[in-house]
Amino acid sequence: MLMFTTAGAAGLFLVGAQQAQAATVTAQSGDTVSELADKYGVSIDSIEKANDIDATTHLIFAGQNYEIPDGTDTTTAQAAQAQQQASAAQAQQAASTVQQAASTVQQAAQTQQATTAAATTTAASGSTYDQFIAAGGTAELWNTIVMPESGGNANAVSPNGYHGLGQTKENWGYGSVASQTAGMLNYATSRYGSVSSAVAFRQSNGWW
Repeated sequence: MLMFTTAGAAGLFLVGAQQAQAATVTAQSGDTVSELADKYGVSIDSIEKANDIDATTHLIFAGQNYEIPDGTDTTTAQAAQAQQQASAAQAQQAASTVQQAASTVQQAAQTQQATTAAATTTAASGSTYDQFIAAGGTAELWNTIVMPESGGNANAVSPNGYHGLGQTKENWGYGSVASQTAGMLNYATSRYGSVSSAVAFRQSNGWW
């Protein structure tokens, strides 16, 4: 059985028999370096280096004090655990970065959709003139034909039965501003050859 110094006893009687701190033991007859290494969970090499023991003979002497260094197994385990935790933290950070990037892309897509929807809503619910222009009408057609004929009122109906922006008896004259605009453009082209010709005829004759 080994004899311990007072300083060594506190460090050696720990649960699990692994060294939390360096301790000093007094070798007894029959003790060997390998037995001390096994008992305290350290390597033979660490004991020999700490006490300048000849690595070729591994001799220790009864009655002499020897320093037992910190347990190398514990240190290695702690280092491995720290590395594991660092790797887990890096993986978590990488996952968080990917998630943030995906969220940014999704937000950008949602913003684009909202912008498109807002533009569509504005075009549909804006003034009659705005809707007319958005549907392909021109300022010249509006000022020369629409305003004199209907005053810009898409629901206008004359006593003679002419209706819509262009005050015609065509079915499209009862439709939406967009459909009435398309109808007027088609009417001007098919009847007068072009919108400009239709405008010129209206200016010359006061009707179209």
